[in-house]
Amino acid sequence: MSDNTLVAQVFLQESIRAFENMKKLADKAFAQTEDAHFYLTLDEESNSLELLIKHMHGNMLSRWTDFLTTDGEKETRQRDDEFESSQYTRDELISFWEEGWKALFDTLHALTPDDVLRTVQIRGEGHSVLQAIQRQVSHYGYHVGQIVLLSKHWANHHWETLSIARGQSKAFKPS
Repeated sequence: MSDNTLVAQVFLQESIRAFENMKKLADKAFAQTEDAHFYLTLDEESNSLELLIKHMHGNMLSRWTDFLTTDGEKETRQRDDEFESSQYTRDELISFWEEGWKALFDTLHALTPDDVLRTVQIRGEGHSVLQAIQRQVSHYGYHVGQIVLLSKHWANHHWETLSIARGQSKAFKPS
């Protein structure tokens, strides 16, 4: 195996790991969120959990469906609608969430190291597969951070930390 192939393989594995960790964080945050909180915003310019899920779902289906062969911004995508409240049920929203992640993981697992430097299109602009994946790592990380913040805010004192709790760092240091 060449060094380039090894690097590409590690890149794909680490990208999958990063996305799995993001999804896990958001899933744990959703589990601590009451149904009614999916539709609340901090202010009139903020997104709710509902809108973040709808947006990520739309983006994921658009970007990851036929990833190597069609533009990542599909003509069928209705991006503006993703930011309009539809009052889907929690179960429907979680179903959208899972469908989007399935599209992402199915695509990433199908990629080979030889695909990493191929060119894909997003809004008519060429990107290497590596660039396109990194773009989505950043984008989804941003929105997962919003999901965790909102979920934590709504859970308030009932929130169970998703990482090391404040004041508990010493317990995680090597001895």
